[in-house]
Amino acid sequence: MTDSDTVSINTPAERLAALRAAMREHAIDAWWLPSSDPHNSEYLPEHWEGRAWLSGFDGSVGILTITQDAAGLWADSRYWVQAETQLEGSGIELMKLKQGQAKAPIEWLAAQLSDGATLGFNAQVVSLANARQMEESLAPKGIKLRGDLDLLDVIWPDRPSLPQAPVYAHPEKYVDGTRAERLANLRKAMTDHGADWHLLSTLDDIAWLTQLRGADVDFNPVFLAHLLIGASEATLFIAPGKLDETLTRDLVQDGIEIADYADWQERLGALPENSRVLLDAAKITLGTRQALPESAALVEAYQPSTLAKGCKSAKDLEHVRQTMEEDGAALCEFFSEFEGALASGETPTELDVDKRLTAKRKARDGFVCLSFSTIAAFNENGALPHYHATQEAHSVIQGDGLLLIDSGGQYLGGTTDITRVIPIGEPSSAQREDFTLVLKGTIGLSRAHFPEGIPAPQLDAIARAPLWTAGRDYGHGTGHGVGYFLNVHEGPQVIAYSASAAPHTAMREGMITSIEPGVYRPGQWGVRIENLAANRQAPESEFGDFLRFETLTLCPIDTRCIERDLLDQSEIDWLNAYHAEVRERLAPKLSGAALDWLEERTKAI
Repeated sequence: MTDSDTVSINTPAERLAALRAAMREHAIDAWWLPSSDPHNSEYLPEHWEGRAWLSGFDGSVGILTITQDAAGLWADSRYWVQAETQLEGSGIELMKLKQGQAKAPIEWLAAQLSDGATLGFNAQVVSLANARQMEESLAPKGIKLRGDLDLLDVIWPDRPSLPQAPVYAHPEKYVDGTRAERLANLRKAMTDHGADWHLLSTLDDIAWLTQLRGADVDFNPVFLAHLLIGASEATLFIAPGKLDETLTRDLVQDGIEIADYADWQERLGALPENSRVLLDAAKITLGTRQALPESAALVEAYQPSTLAKGCKSAKDLEHVRQTMEEDGAALCEFFSEFEGALASGETPTELDVDKRLTAKRKARDGFVCLSFSTIAAFNENGALPHYHATQEAHSVIQGDGLLLIDSGGQYLGGTTDITRVIPIGEPSSAQREDFTLVLKGTIGLSRAHFPEGIPAPQLDAIARAPLWTAGRDYGHGTGHGVGYFLNVHEGPQVIAYSASAAPHTAMREGMITSIEPGVYRPGQWGVRIENLAANRQAPESEFGDFLRFETLTLCPIDTRCIERDLLDQSEIDWLNAYHAEVRERLAPKLSGAALDWLEERTKAI
């Protein structure tokens, strides 16, 4: 019996003690536990939610670092308040990760560990790029890296098994092109890079390439798989039983053989000698790299399918527009009903918001599931960008203030993500000022024209300019890519000045990106206004090709929160034109009180 078998592991403090006992048994001085899985996913199946299980902090992003004498949970500003509460009594210290400090956890370990110490981690869930960073930073002290163990298997007796949800085809009606065409385009990129093979582990890329969807991860219609692509063959590694006979036959006809998910690394080890293998070090784990033959030559480049997936076709965008009408109608029905309940004297909670809004979405054509857990945050809770109401901790919506609702849905014809803020009672002048400054940022970026190919991070300042002028800012990025009935967060583009302006972040036609500036006042309120927008060709220019944003999201922006004197005439014109379009496109899908609400909330100012 090991040390870890003799202790209770019901609390984070007890689980931390069990992990340290296992570390001692295996001569490991420190342990690195990221929020990741063998696919470098953002959202994880329960089997790989070890960081949350061990620490008690259930935010979607965070790194846990543990030595025998100290433990730190590294999280960015979106999670600081949440993490402080959830880590209380765990023996784990919150390490506030600020923009531009990506290496801070590694640097902390370098300071904590003595020369020649051993840092352990599970190589199957650590990206090759991250492992290289650790090696580079820790090598001067002779610190050894050990990735052949998963200590969670030692101390987590009831660890959830891997999900087994069935896989299904994305209906042909919603798909542009064929699997064969997508594979052919990928092989062309492989040829351009001089590669014989390509390793693909990111779940949304695999779902896009195969035109399949699943339900292995909450809120994301993806399935656990790896894909190995050669010059004339391809193999999908997926757990037995997840594909029916029809899908299996169709995949084989399209040149994709089926193998067991568990055989991924063994198959990589059997690649021909001196194979040239295309991979993206940020999207492949160290474990996958170690499985390749020593003779394999790595061809490292940004993953070609991610860029192809990010540029939606004209047919895709037409389905997204239809989806936005369905989603917008659901939102109008919700807001009409919700405001009616408030007017009648009801005192709903933040939990009621999620329940009512989800019910309205479920009734719309093509709805599959939510695209993330709904954020309904009243007053001071709105100051937490990733707040999540629970049965144990939530607010009743009453009195005066602001209610922030960030929500979205997965539809067969697209993925939605929208944030709106509505007044409860009478908003203060300070709240209206914050709201209007955020709106100015949203409008400013929404109507921007920019050179095609500009790195997306360079657009960030356009949205922040009105806030910076007033001495305000926010700690998250302004925009993220959004999938097409796929992950609500996808690359390659990201609008955030802290992100690297690398070539792969270039803005291309067809990309869908969120525009979501905000202001957060801890303990008081938060404001965020979010629309999704598509990159479209702007009018021709002798100075080159330019793009503009087409706003896709259809839902009124609450004018009761606006300080009108802070808007100039061009901003008022934009808002009125947006509301006119919202009214025109959503009115045919509404009736009764919901239609009346739409008419009232889209009146010109």
